[in-house]
Amino acid sequence: MKKKSDIAGINLCYTIEGEGRDVILMHGWGCTHETVLSVERAVLPGFRVFNLDLPGSGESSEPATVWGVEEYDRMLEELVAAEDIHDPILIGHSNGGRVAIQYASHHGVHKLILIDAAGIKPRRKLKYYLKVYSYKAMKHAVWLLMGKQRGEKWLERYRKRAGSADYNASSPRMRAIMSRLVNTDLKSVMPSIQCPTLLIWGEEDTATPLSDAKTMERLIPDAGLVSFPGCGHYSFLDNPGQFAAVMRSFLDKDRQTETTNE
Repeated sequence: MKKKSDIAGINLCYTIEGEGRDVILMHGWGCTHETVLSVERAVLPGFRVFNLDLPGSGESSEPATVWGVEEYDRMLEELVAAEDIHDPILIGHSNGGRVAIQYASHHGVHKLILIDAAGIKPRRKLKYYLKVYSYKAMKHAVWLLMGKQRGEKWLERYRKRAGSADYNASSPRMRAIMSRLVNTDLKSVMPSIQCPTLLIWGEEDTATPLSDAKTMERLIPDAGLVSFPGCGHYSFLDNPGQFAAVMRSFLDKDRQTETTNE
């Protein structure tokens, strides 16, 4: 069942499938709930799965302001209250994992599954900072030479050539949100996560490297890591069979069966 609700000032679209303990599933940046349908299938049956189009993705509207992880956290709080969700299992891929980490650090969560999750601020090399500061200097120079309106058009063409695919595919507001999120480091809240946590990672992930997973495993008190050789940032698509087996093993004790319903 697809549903749209006014949550945290946005029109949030999500699907609800199955019956049993509540699961909230959140996709990564530049994706939609359809991207993680195979994850949903690995969970079902025996659970009630809320598969979200996060703000600005799929059929969900963009936020009116530049959100940070705190605003995503409040969005989840409102969704949980509106849908009468109790003690859920959270599953997050990439940016969805970042949101799940923040929420689980100070709310009642039964279990947490982080798939190639974001949440650790990337370590930047000198080349990155040189690029950033060179761009800022260039921007001011272009504005002086061309004027702000013409200069912005030129800079937009430059950003499309130099920026990441996710960044270029986003609207200006979502780009600002992405920048704010990427520069947020959640290592300080990870020790506050008290639920059993499963980390699933691709060993060839370059967006959120395996070193991030090992840091999370060290900081989250009850965390275990499973990594797949030869898999990248979308480990659930690169190795669907083993991924589903690991997920089901972690969730089987919580699965609602026909026997328990009687």
